[in-house]
Amino acid sequence: MSTIISCGSQKGGVGKSTTAYNLGACLALNHGKKVLLVDIDPQANLSDYLGFEPDGSPTMTQLVMSACMGTLKPEMLQDSLWYCETADVDFIPSDINLASAEPLMSTTISRETILRRILTKDFVSEYDFVIIDCLPSLGTLLINALTVSDRLLIPVQTQKFSMDGLQSLESLYQQIKSAVNPKLNLLGVLPTMTDRTRVSRASVETLTEKYGEMLFRTHISKSVEAARSSENRMPLCLTDSKLGREYEELAQEVLERC
Repeated sequence: MSTIISCGSQKGGVGKSTTAYNLGACLALNHGKKVLLVDIDPQANLSDYLGFEPDGSPTMTQLVMSACMGTLKPEMLQDSLWYCETADVDFIPSDINLASAEPLMSTTISRETILRRILTKDFVSEYDFVIIDCLPSLGTLLINALTVSDRLLIPVQTQKFSMDGLQSLESLYQQIKSAVNPKLNLLGVLPTMTDRTRVSRASVETLTEKYGEMLFRTHISKSVEAARSSENRMPLCLTDSKLGREYEELAQEVLERC
């Protein structure tokens, strides 16, 4: 049975795409799990990380528009699947045009279930984990991600302004859980880009006080290794780096919590 995880934050630049990619790679490469990564961010950073190069096959943009119009067919879903050999994961890519599809979503009947019509139980049943890389927004795309997901993973950069947006995301999470998707639960809050500064340490202390056991034991350090990994399109768990070990520890925690 698949576990669908949304990796979401209201603020950009907190490591969502890096976390989605490296968590998926660790689960696949080190733990033998079958993983599907789904990019619903029009910036398409995860798709680029995975080596996506447009070739005319459907992306999330076409899937969303077809689902809105009721014309989505199984063969379109299969045609949208890519495989990343380096990370040993399947993925559905995004592109910049997904931003223009969101207004169409907002006028569609039962708009919060559009992504659920794409990621059907039959379609995802062969995967152990489906990880959705969300855009930094509280709009229709994120609502769709939370509606189809079992768990929410929240990366939080350990800086004041990154933490300020948590309350709005928590409120949306609670609304979706109570009104639309009662099986949705918080997987955990992940401190990212931690360092030895006073601000970072204070942020971690605040997160610990607020979230307790829901704060991951693993903290992702601030390092140029993350940028090198995305540039080289190489999973951090395949490198002899501190970040690689941290993402492996995160994968182990995710397996424990799921």
